[in-house]
Formats: sequence, structure tokens, C-alpha cells
Amino acid sequence: MPAGTMFAKFKSTNVAASTATQSVADGNPITQYFEIGKPVACAGPELVWRIHDAYRKSDNKECSVFIFEKKIAEKLHKPRRKETITELLKSSVKTLERFRHPRILQIYHTVEESADTLAFASEPIFASLSNVLAFHESKTYETPNMTPAASGAAAAQAQAAANTLPQRPAHAKEYNFLDMELKYGFLQLTEALAYLHYSGHVIHRNVCPSSILITKRGIWKLAGMEYVERMNENDLNSSIPCPPWSNRVSKMAQPNLDFMAPETQSTSKCSLLSDMFSLGMVICAVFNNGRPLIQAGNSTSNYAKQMESLDDLVHKLMPRLPIALQEATSRMASRDATARPTAQLLQLIKYFIDTPINALKFLDVVNMKDTQQKSQFYKSTLIEAMPLIPRKLWWQNIWPMLKSEINNNEVLAAVLQPVMLFVQEATLTEYDNLMSATMKIIYNTPKSIQASVTILENLHLIIEKTKPEDVTTDIMPMLFYSFDGSTIQVQSAAVVAVANVFDSIDELSIRRMVLPKVKMVFEKNITDPKIVQNVLMCIERVMDRMERAQVMDEVLPLLANIRIPDPDIIMRTVRIYHKLFVDKTYGLTVETMATNVLPLLIPHTVNPALNFEHYCYLLEVLQQMLEAIDRQQRNKLKLDNLSMASPERHRTLRHQFSTDNMNAPPFNIPNLRIDQRKTSSAEDMARKNSGGSGMLGGWWFGCSPSSPDSNFLRVGNVFPNRRLSDNTLMTPKIRIAPSCASSPGGTPGSGLPTRRHSSIGPQERRGSTINLSPPTYGARGSSGSSLSVPSTSVYVKSPLLYSQKQGGSMPNTSSSVPFLLSSSMQSIRSRRQSTVLSSGPLGSGSGLLQQLGSGMVRQLTSVSGTVSPVPLLRVNGTRNSHSNVRKCPSLNITFSQ
Repeated sequence: MPAGTMFAKFKSTNVAASTATQSVADGNPITQYFEIGKPVACAGPELVWRIHDAYRKSDNKECSVFIFEKKIAEKLHKPRRKETITELLKSSVKTLERFRHPRILQIYHTVEESADTLAFASEPIFASLSNVLAFHESKTYETPNMTPAASGAAAAQAQAAANTLPQRPAHAKEYNFLDMELKYGFLQLTEALAYLHYSGHVIHRNVCPSSILITKRGIWKLAGMEYVERMNENDLNSSIPCPPWSNRVSKMAQPNLDFMAPETQSTSKCSLLSDMFSLGMVICAVFNNGRPLIQAGNSTSNYAKQMESLDDLVHKLMPRLPIALQEATSRMASRDATARPTAQLLQLIKYFIDTPINALKFLDVVNMKDTQQKSQFYKSTLIEAMPLIPRKLWWQNIWPMLKSEINNNEVLAAVLQPVMLFVQEATLTEYDNLMSATMKIIYNTPKSIQASVTILENLHLIIEKTKPEDVTTDIMPMLFYSFDGSTIQVQSAAVVAVANVFDSIDELSIRRMVLPKVKMVFEKNITDPKIVQNVLMCIERVMDRMERAQVMDEVLPLLANIRIPDPDIIMRTVRIYHKLFVDKTYGLTVETMATNVLPLLIPHTVNPALNFEHYCYLLEVLQQMLEAIDRQQRNKLKLDNLSMASPERHRTLRHQFSTDNMNAPPFNIPNLRIDQRKTSSAEDMARKNSGGSGMLGGWWFGCSPSSPDSNFLRVGNVFPNRRLSDNTLMTPKIRIAPSCASSPGGTPGSGLPTRRHSSIGPQERRGSTINLSPPTYGARGSSGSSLSVPSTSVYVKSPLLYSQKQGGSMPNTSSSVPFLLSSSMQSIRSRRQSTVLSSGPLGSGSGLLQQLGSGMVRQLTSVSGTVSPVPLLRVNGTRNSHSNVRKCPSLNITFSQ
């Protein structure tokens, strides 16, 4: 078929359908108020009502229009019956208007009549239960696939059998029920009957699939009020007279015989328990593939016969029903009316006690609740029940109710809680087709503070499902506008939203819009821990998309202003600093780390709020930064040293102040000569000193300078019990202490220099009385030197040896004397030869420190050759006030003269 012919045929078919619909409704006043569409279902006695999709012209509200064509009743060929059916249908609509209940069909517009039709408008209807059960019933008639027959006769017989099967009726509506839908539907019918029985005080008398309507939200509604009978208000359980089903009356004017209670047909009486029998038969038909247990075919005789075997039919059907519903259904389908439960009792069975069912029940009547009850339901009850409700009912039952609450600003914040759950669980197709338009309304509608916070906190979920062009045009303007709000909650939520959706924001907007607004929020709420933490989280995520200069100029000062000792805030700050340090593109210099970063982070090392993990991470970051600073400075200083002319500058401290590397100026000690004491016998020593040894030796041992023995070291006089061989001394090992010239204080302890004993061995030491303490300066600042030689028996003080005004001396302990090494001595002696010493009578071969260690100290003659006597030697430690003090800083020797 050519394409042009196919499309022309399709167009003509649609035009014909539209024209047929308009021709049916023409002349009926209801067309003034509603735009009527195509028929979608049918209901009522013998399905005489045709249900059309429609919408109200005044507000474009979706609805359904029921149309009855009077010509259908003309088939009865009796004008009186035609009028009877018309009045019956009109009265049923009036009755529906009188009974307003969530489980009763809601009428939008009352019945309108024309010469050819009756019409009224109601809430949107998907189908009647009869339409759906007809579909399920027809499925059982479908011929299963058969293998080709071997002979033509067998194939012909199979074809003939297929032709005899009933075809699917035109009113059948394809739909498959979920278990929860059936449970909720049965409960809704029970609630409807309870309302009619105990509030309306009427008996329905025609509870059957053609009287049960299913809305587009999946709600089961009870209609078909054509045969309602008023109950005895004095005794609601009592029976009332009612006409039985008769072949003499049109079937359109009578209840459905297949669902009629047996007492109505046998005794012409009915009660509220008669409706419960009809409800039991409806439940059985649902679980019996849409076929009722009694199929009388409008024959009272067939009805009576099948009623006899009803108990067996019910018993065989029970395994198909849920266990919790079996007992109640078997009792409702009992021929004994007294065994049937009432509608009030039926609602209490375990089968209907279900959390999702309770949530759906409340949702159906939520418009009757106050604002507080609505908010509580949307925020908690519905959220908890939604995971247990099938997704099919989400879109069919729950979402339409949420849409209707969008314009209610009082409950919008609560409604948005389940809406966000819909956004999270919806597929891209579902969101685009079912939610996108509603969400745009939400973006542009003035919202409460809590509603704005809910939207912003879940903005990342919305952006995942929204088209990119809609993100730019609808979502981003709303986000940026939120920063300008006057409430802290909205501003904080906006900061969180930026952190969650920064990937969807272009870099220019981040630099020009986001960062300035985030910084503004921080400055206004610098003492709020929650907002500060949100700001840090936002900066940590968006800083990768900012320019280096912006990070250095704006982010670092912001971090420096944080003064809240909260552990989470500290850790976020440390992570940002670590990120700046690790990523070299930010250009964080060692100068910035040393002056701006470390002073802020180091105090947190003693923060008691940090746990062990936080402390370890903080310390690790600090160590990395310190190592980077150390590495940088070391390299820099090495390069500076290579470029300097003198290698003596910029040495490290431990080398700069070492005595091995000390460049001390040359020094001279006037009139002083120290000879080394050598190992010899007494005769050698007497012969060596027979020529006179000067005044210093006589002064040392208290002899006259002119005495022949004055120059001899009389050890026996000082140490009576000492052997002559004890006078053997090793070469003194002297090393200048690093702080000789500046160490204050006295000489604590008893650490004296040691001398080797000849009878024990070269490695053992004995105490010596010579105090080689560091030099100190006198109180008057005079130069000079003194030598202190205490005795073991008498502590002798003289003007030459002691001064009370000295500030102190170097402690004669292991920290000073044991470091007197011969190598250092030789270095000093070789570099610091004094002209006075070399020209003395002892010759130039004897070193100063060797003579000091051996105890051979002599006073030399002055330049003029005269010998100056020692003026005073006092045991009480007093000192001549006219004595001059001279010091040797390097050798730690002070002489007083």
C-alpha cells in the first residue's frame, strides 16, 4: 500500500471517530462545560453507560463524561420501558451526588438530558471492573498453539472448534492487577458498603463488577445506585422487602442475577448482609479468571440450580485466594445470611492490616485533613511506606496526589520529601514524561524556607535526571538566587548544593558567581560551625576549577580567618592546605607555608578535641611541609656558599663554634714560662735545677728565690707520703672548652684533672690539685691572669691565684678537662709561639701547657732583667688590692701580680 494511501486512511479513521463522538454528544447541554473525547470504558446495568475521556473547559481539569444513548432502550420495543430505564439512570446519578464519600464515585457535573442522551461528568475513570474481568475471562477462551495435524480432517475439526469459542468482547479492557491493588480494592469496597450501611442507611442491592469503577489513580469506586433500598433505621440488621429478579421485567431494570443474594430471590427480602454476599461473589469472580461462580444467563431456574452447588464451588476456589482472605470470603459467599460478616467486621481482618495499605488509605482522604496532619503524613508515614509499595502504584496512585499539592504552599515543604524520592528512583524517561513539567513549576513558585532547603539539598538528584538545557535555564538561576536570601538556612543549603553540583556549573560562573557568594556567606556566618564546614566542603570541591591567583588571593585569606576548633573543620582545613601543597599548579611557596600556613596549623597539634587519627594526619601534613621548607632552604644556602669568596661564612652552627675550627688571635703571657716535667730521678732533677729556677718556683713551694733549693719542686713537702716515682707525669692533654671565655659561675663538683701514677699503669689516673678552670674577667675589667693551685691539705689562696671579684670559672669536670687533647695542644703551641716565652732561660723547646701540666712554673725576669719578688702569700685567702689581674682567654689561665 502506498504511504499516501495509508496515511489518508489513518486520518479518515481518526476524523470518523471524532465525528462520531461529537454526534453522540450533540444537543446535550453538557458539551457547554466539557470537551469530550473518545470512549474508553462502559459501566452500569448491562453496561449502558459509555465512559469518555474529557476535560473541563473552565480550568482544563481532567474528568470523564458518562453518556447514555436512549436509542439503546428502544430495542425493548416498549416505550414505557424506555422511559423507565431513563428515569432509573437519572435517579442513580442523583443518589451518587447525595452520597459523598472517598469510596463513592465523585460527580463533577450533574446529569444533563437531551432528546437522545443522558450525560454527567465524574472524576477520571480508567475502566469498570467488568471491563477488566472481561479481558481476563477472554484470555481463558484463547486457543493454545497446536502442532499441525497430520490429516486435513483433523485440521478442519480444530478450526471449527476455534470458531465456536467466544471472542473477546469489545468492552474488555486489558489490565493486570497486583496483589496489593486487589487487597486495597477489596478494602475500598468494604469501606464504601460500611458507609452506605451505617451512615447512609441504605442497601445497595447491585454490588457487581459493572457497578465498580476504577479511577486513573487505581482507586476502586462504588457506583450503580439504581436499585438502592432504604433500611429500617430502627433496626439496621433487620430485613426489608425487595422485589426478586423476574423474567417479566427488563434485565436493564434489574440487578445482576449472577451476584444477587439467595434470600432476595427466595424470600423477596434483603438486608445489609445481602450486599456482603454480593461482595463475596465479586471477590470469587476476581480470583476465578473473571468468571462469576454463578452464571445463570438471566434465568432464574439456572440460578436456583447453581445455587445448590455454590458451597462446593467456593470450596474448590479457596486455594486461589490469599490465606488471610479465605475464611472471610467463604463466609461471605455462604447461603446462610447469619454466617456472613458485616462490613465493619470485615475491615478488621488480618488481610487488610498492612502498612502500605494504611498509607494509601490516608492518601485517599488527605484532602480532608488539616495542614499539620498532612505534613506529618508526607514527611514520615508516606516516606516509610513507599519502599513497600510497588512502583506501579507510585505513579498511578501516589504521584497524582503529590502533584495536586504542589500549589499548596503550606504543605509544599512536606510534599517535597516524597517528591525527592520519586526523583531519585525515576528513570530518565519517567522523569522527562511525568515529572519534568511539575518540577519546573516548583522552581518558579515562591517557596517557604524549608521547601527551598529541601530543593537545594537534593539538587544533585534533580540535575542527574534533567536535560542540560533545562539545567541552564531553570535550575542554575534558582541556585544563584538562593545565595541572596536573607535566611541562614537557605544560604547554607545553597553552599551545599554548589558542592554537590559543581560539575554542572561552568568555570566562568564558578569564578564570578559562586566563589564571591560563598565567601559572602562565610563572612556573614564566620562563627557558625555548620556553615563554616559547608563552606570548606564547597571550596575543597570547586577549587580545582578556579584560577591559581584566585585561590591564593581569596581562598588562603578565608582559611586564615577560621577560628573554630571543631575537629571536622580542622580536618577540612588541613585537607585543603595539603591539596594546595601537593598540587604544584597552585604554586604554594615555602615562604607562604612558613608564614601563613604553619602558624595556623601547629597550634592544633595540642587541640584536645582531635582524636588519634586526626592528630596523625595533621602531623603528617606538617612534617611534609617542614621537609619541603628544609629541602628548599638547604639547597638555597648551598648555592649561596658556592657563590661566596670565603668558605668561612655561613657555616652551620656546630662547625662554626667548634674549637677545632676556631681562628683565635695570637696571644702572649708576659713573664711566664712553663717547662714540661720529664720522668727522671731525684739526682737528675737536683742537677737540672741547681742553676736557679727563678722566682715562680720559689713562690710555688714557699722558698726564697736565692736559696739553692728554691727552684726544686719539693713534692715531699706538700705530699709527705708520696713516693718519688709518683712524680712521673704524662704529657698533659689539653683541649680548650668551646665556651671558656664566656661561661659564668664557679667550679661545682669535684671533677679535677687527673695525673698518671707510675706504679699502676699508663691508663689509670689520680687526682691532681691543679684547677684548669676557664678564664674570667675581673670586676674592674683589668687584664691579667691567675693560676689557682689548691692543695689537698690546705686550700691556699693568694692574690696571684684567687680573686673574689671574678665572675667564676669553667667547671673542672669531665665536660672540660678530659677534652684537653695533645693534638689540640700541639696545634695551639705551633701557631701561638710567644716571643717572650721563646727567649726565656728555659729555651724555646718547652711548651707552655706542658710546663703547666708538669707543675714546673717559674716567674721570669722582666725585660730589664730584674726579678720581682712575690709580694704576699696569704693562707686566709685575702688578696692585695694593688695586684694586677691578667687573663689568657684561650688557655683559661689568669695571673694576678
